Amino acid sequence: MEMRRKDRALSEEETKALLKGEEYGILSTIGPDGYPYGVPISYAYDEEQGCVFMHCAKEVGHKYENILFSPKACLTIVGNTKVLPEKFSTKYESVIATGTVELPEDKLPALMALVKKYCPGLEEKGLTYAQKAQDTVTILALHIEELTGKARK
Repeated sequence: MEMRRKDRALSEEETKALLKGEEYGILSTIGPDGYPYGVPISYAYDEEQGCVFMHCAKEVGHKYENILFSPKACLTIVGNTKVLPEKFSTKYESVIATGTVELPEDKLPALMALVKKYCPGLEEKGLTYAQKAQDTVTILALHIEELTGKARK
């Protein structure tokens, strides 16, 4: 769908920078019951592969069940916000990434992307942790088909 407020569109560079820099997002999926489900999630953006890595438990839970039902998903990121009461408005930055989720067999690159993002400087220790964690997690790779950024500055 085309963005209504094109005057607030972020450039591709600004959008990717926001996606790389924020700490968490909301992953939205659709379940077998037809209901949407949005869950806060940690993630790492891999620009080279054009995807966002996330993880969940190996056991099938709500998020995992929904992905198995329909791999289409949306990740929403909200950056800096500030309510402007005198203008009845809000300053904000946001990114919406939509695409298809796959479950990659090789989990280590995704786990290391998460380690590098959330534990900078601890990559060596993180590698040992990630190697052990491979057997206990499921990796979700959202392959981005559409990426938009928007802001009111």
